[in-house]
Amino acid sequence: MRIRLVLGAMLACFLLLVGALWRIQVARGQEYQKNLVRQSVRRIRLPGMRGRIFDRQGRILADDAPSYCLAIYLEELRRPGPWNKTVDRVMELIEKLSGILELPPQLSRRDVERHIHRRLPLPLIAWRNLDERAMARWAERGLFIPGADIYTEATRRYPYGRSACHVLGYVGRASPAGDDSGYYHYYLPEMEGRAGVEKHFDELLRGSAGGRLVRVDVAGFRHDDLGFRAPQAGADLKLALDVEIQQAAEAALGESDGAVVILDPRNGDVLALASSPGFDPNGFVPAISSADWAKLIGNPHKPLMNRALAGRYAPGSTFKPVVALAALENERASPSTRFNCPGYFMVGKHRFLCWYTRGHGMLDMRGALEHSCNVYFYQLGLKCGYPAMYHMAAALGLGRRTGIALDYERAGLLPDDAWKRRVYGDAWRDGDTCNASIGQGPILVTPLQMAVVVAAIANGGRVYRPRLLLGVRKPGSKTFETVAPEVVNDLHFSRRALSVVREGMYAVVMSATGTGRRARVPGLEIAGKTGTAEYGRKGSGLKYGWMIAYAPYRNPRYAVAMVIERAQSGGATTAPRIALLFKRIFGLGGADDV
Repeated sequence: MRIRLVLGAMLACFLLLVGALWRIQVARGQEYQKNLVRQSVRRIRLPGMRGRIFDRQGRILADDAPSYCLAIYLEELRRPGPWNKTVDRVMELIEKLSGILELPPQLSRRDVERHIHRRLPLPLIAWRNLDERAMARWAERGLFIPGADIYTEATRRYPYGRSACHVLGYVGRASPAGDDSGYYHYYLPEMEGRAGVEKHFDELLRGSAGGRLVRVDVAGFRHDDLGFRAPQAGADLKLALDVEIQQAAEAALGESDGAVVILDPRNGDVLALASSPGFDPNGFVPAISSADWAKLIGNPHKPLMNRALAGRYAPGSTFKPVVALAALENERASPSTRFNCPGYFMVGKHRFLCWYTRGHGMLDMRGALEHSCNVYFYQLGLKCGYPAMYHMAAALGLGRRTGIALDYERAGLLPDDAWKRRVYGDAWRDGDTCNASIGQGPILVTPLQMAVVVAAIANGGRVYRPRLLLGVRKPGSKTFETVAPEVVNDLHFSRRALSVVREGMYAVVMSATGTGRRARVPGLEIAGKTGTAEYGRKGSGLKYGWMIAYAPYRNPRYAVAMVIERAQSGGATTAPRIALLFKRIFGLGGADDV
């Protein structure tokens, strides 16, 4: 009886076990299979290739270049037992590879452990950016070492180094997007723009991400690939910049702190936009070190600042053509209006000096521009009235951003009575008008704004939005879609007003007594205006050296604004650099260093 009961119990247990197995393997087998697949498959995000940036001649300014890395594949090195055994094996291999490549190890034990816990199915990158020597040593001695191989990843490359660095900007590793970070198990980020064109046009330049499905085993090691979707490249950009003109502008600046902007007055194209000092954007790829970043932001000369559009300077005498145009267009003066300069001008009890303290004597408007006579423009400014000067300056684009396709542009400052009452609690006075008429006082401009002003004088009154982007080529297309130039304002200067201002600016450079005569280039007619503006504490002796110019005089193709910090004067410091710049652009004579 007892034997029968035991046999019955055993049979019942066997039947229960068979039922459970049938339920797991048959009734719910498909559900468990789906869970198994889901738990053993990992989704890896693959970054899209970034679009290239070209200059107007088709020369590559920024592109994606292959970076050759040495990767370690942990699934080939795993050891049974605790994780530290596998880590030990990886560290042994790194030491061995270090001897073969003759490169110091770049990974610590902690780095390996972190990779195992966070990114196990992905290859562990032991060295990046291998040079030719390291690649040759690998090819000679390391090809058949298990668990290691060459791995290629895309990196950003700037072939011209520092040239146009403030225009192009730089990139950094992008943070995971909100949607993607939840969908993908492993996120390989692309590069995102952090400054310059790279930042402003980041959405165009960024490609579309692809993906890879990877099966992993129970320990998390990569087993095989299940699927692949190729990433897509971003759009290519063609800029209005000309590399050769850009390099000529940078050579003219030399080691001085300052900026140069060169526009085509016929359409507003930005042919060059240089700021000194600069930086090498290649140093930000794939990521800049903390030490190098600290050096950049701690540098008192501010190499990351784009002085061409973010530097605010008193314009000095480069503002005088604006005053002349305001007086002529509002019929407050004529080309023959004459004032005497004894070297000073009295406004009440306050004496306003001319830079030439002996006095220029009696001058007309053309002569006043040629000699940059302060006393003449004090009187012209009072005769014209500040509101007319203000409105002419505003119509030429001063006091507001130009709208160039770059971030961090500043508007400068074009003060008026309301501004002074708000800031200083005082009304605008004749003394303020005198200061403003020679580009001193609270007026502030950027080099880019002054380039727009001189371009408008050169072309007859059209104020263009500076055009930096010429075209966009979308993925799969062979041609660029052109970005049309944009006229912001057309002032329709009268022939009389324009001719006297142009003739005065011509005399500034081409006359033997002009303040900008050191900008002359044999075989080239140039019109320009120098300017010197004091800054810093009173009596510090600090000056900005300005010059605006355009050439050729009768058929202008280049409009230039240049400012040098800590200069002697515009005529002594900046004018010779303008000559150097035009020599290089036009290929005339030698290009001696300043």
